Amino acid sequence: MGRAEERRARQRGGRRAAPKGRRSSGAAGRTGIRRFFTWKKLLGTFFGLCLLGMGAFIVLYLVIDIPEGNADAKRQSNVYKYSDGSIMARDGRVNREVVDLAQIPKPVQRTFVAAENKTFYKDAGVDLKGTARGLLNTLSGKGAQGGSTITQQYVKNYYLTQEQTVSRKLKELVISLKLDREKSKDYILAGYINTSYYGRNAYGIQAAAQAYYRVDAEDLTVEQGAYLAALLQAPSQYDWAVASENGRKLVRARWNYVLDNMVEEGWLDGSQRAGMEFPVPKQPKGDPGMAGQTGYLVTAANAALKEQLVADGTAEDATQADALVDAGGWTVTLNIDKKKQAALEKAVKTQLTSKLDPEERKVDADVQAGAVSVNPRNGAVVAMYGGVDYLKHYTNNATRADYQPASTFKPVILAAALEEGARTQDGKPITARTLYDGTSERPVVDDGRKVGFAPENEDDRDYGDITVQTAMNKSVNSVFAQMGVDVGMAQVMETAGRLGMDVEDLQAVPAQTLGSMGASPLQMAGVYATLDNHGKKTTPTLVKSAEHRSRTVTMPDAVGEQVISREAADTVTSVLTGVVDDGTARAAVRDNPLRDGRQVAGKTGTSDDNKSAWFTGFTPGLVTSVGLFGEDDKPPHKQVEMYGAGGEPRVNGGGYPARIWAAYTFGVRSGSSRFDLDTDQGAAVEPAWTPSATPSRTPSQTPSQEPTTEEPTSEPPSRTPSQTPSSEPPSQTPTSKPPVNTPSAPPTFGIPEQPGDPDEDQDE
Repeated sequence: MGRAEERRARQRGGRRAAPKGRRSSGAAGRTGIRRFFTWKKLLGTFFGLCLLGMGAFIVLYLVIDIPEGNADAKRQSNVYKYSDGSIMARDGRVNREVVDLAQIPKPVQRTFVAAENKTFYKDAGVDLKGTARGLLNTLSGKGAQGGSTITQQYVKNYYLTQEQTVSRKLKELVISLKLDREKSKDYILAGYINTSYYGRNAYGIQAAAQAYYRVDAEDLTVEQGAYLAALLQAPSQYDWAVASENGRKLVRARWNYVLDNMVEEGWLDGSQRAGMEFPVPKQPKGDPGMAGQTGYLVTAANAALKEQLVADGTAEDATQADALVDAGGWTVTLNIDKKKQAALEKAVKTQLTSKLDPEERKVDADVQAGAVSVNPRNGAVVAMYGGVDYLKHYTNNATRADYQPASTFKPVILAAALEEGARTQDGKPITARTLYDGTSERPVVDDGRKVGFAPENEDDRDYGDITVQTAMNKSVNSVFAQMGVDVGMAQVMETAGRLGMDVEDLQAVPAQTLGSMGASPLQMAGVYATLDNHGKKTTPTLVKSAEHRSRTVTMPDAVGEQVISREAADTVTSVLTGVVDDGTARAAVRDNPLRDGRQVAGKTGTSDDNKSAWFTGFTPGLVTSVGLFGEDDKPPHKQVEMYGAGGEPRVNGGGYPARIWAAYTFGVRSGSSRFDLDTDQGAAVEPAWTPSATPSRTPSQTPSQEPTTEEPTSEPPSRTPSQTPSSEPPSQTPTSKPPVNTPSAPPTFGIPEQPGDPDEDQDE
């Protein structure tokens, strides 16, 4: 027996061999990746990384010193240019006055602590959880989320830049810790209050107190201080003068939050808090360099740039976007065409403002105009009219969305019907030729049941059986209310959203068919630009480019995907030519001597109680939306009626808005003169048609209790043709309507004229 065999024999005698199935278990049997992941090794690695991180932080703490105030803390000028590169404006005067903390009442100081950092007087100057969250989100490209301490915000504002990088956040953390150790809390709070941006070009609490309340910082009340503290979260969004309805709700909620925190911390008596009322700020005073339309254009461009900075992750939130833009150093080129801008301003002056006389008619002081003109091929906003003067009327009427678009919404209903292949209650496809019952106050039905909505037509006029084309021409409410239910209101609102309207929070109810939601001329120009662009989503874009010494912002493409089919979009365009040639825009547009044979599509709109009036229309290559809004010229600037303005019984969409549109559009010539339409329907192509279809109708039984967009019968009626201003006389016999007894002539979608038929300016 050899030695090896003897050794094996001894081993067998000393212990039993392990079963084959168990030899892979146990420490000796570990193989592969498992041997590297024992709990001891994982724990050791974790502690090793912690020690490494601590060591790295100690090194950072030793090498990073508190720097001098950064250059961006001193605001520079922004330069704004027209599309051709010529200078429009420069904006950037520093508006800051540093005040000692002792000059600011103690309760006002505490409003800022209550708003931003309740533990300010106790913490070490940093929020480790918030900073860690911000670092992780920066690494993942999500941007920062959550707040930071007052100390950190002061460090970011004054010592560092607003860039969103890991290195900047680490520096912020280290400098905040050092600053908290070396400086008093009062020093830090004073720095924070004096360097923060409050909107209205106000840096620091003294400038803010003057900008919002016309008082010095030492005279601020607790209520006013709480508003200024709340404002820091989103200066542009929370400025009461320009805030949307939602923005005003948010800033009120933030104001209440600040005061409630003060009560919680024992800084404010509960009974005193209960008696406090929201301190509405005063209207802003504009920069003289922003007079006329310049201020509207610059402010709108800044808003668009700030929105993009947040969207592309350059800015963490709206507050940082404000700081980035308002710190200056930007060259912003707008899409505004200098000649078209001048032409739009001239059109408003000659067709509207020169005819208003507040001394003779008080209501004339309450008429506001807004307009936006867009190139539908690239989305460029080539002209914008925001109001009579930025220094006199701060709100931009071109971008405000608090007035009803009224019947300018009707094309959206038709677009939804065509896109969805919708049918009437009788099962007939909805086309331009489809017959509907145009009886005023006809109850809307859905599957044989009344839906509790029966809108009144203009002047309570009955039309009987009419085509969709004629209903669009004459803006017949009862037809489109029924059509909206036939399509399905959810589909109508969904289509409106795809076309560019803000309908996210709106209910899909039949009353929306009357255009009872809010919309801006900018939004409506986008909707109609998408139609003119054959159904490709066209978003009106004001900013062409924006460059800074340290960054360049790429604006998103204004023309997007196909949101409705070309055939649906082109059919709506075709139908809308009838509004001009045989409908509510005839007097101002069809017979205008400057038209020069160009095809025009458009829609008028006049809202409930005559608080707004619209004309949104387009030629091939240029879309313009004009709105007139009744706004009390005295605070709080409520919506008011415009009856009697300009000496006319009622301000209709076919009146002043259409005349402004025509004077501008026909004066600037843009694009071809004929639409390139892929459709066999509508007034533009005059298809052959015979009234063989059965009308979709339900007898009127119960008048609706719903409000309508029509003028109440108690108000002055729409004017007759003989009352039309002599500057634009109506044609009593439209030349575009062929004789009905001519066999070769294509039929028209109009209805026979009756003696005294008031449809020259008849509207919604």
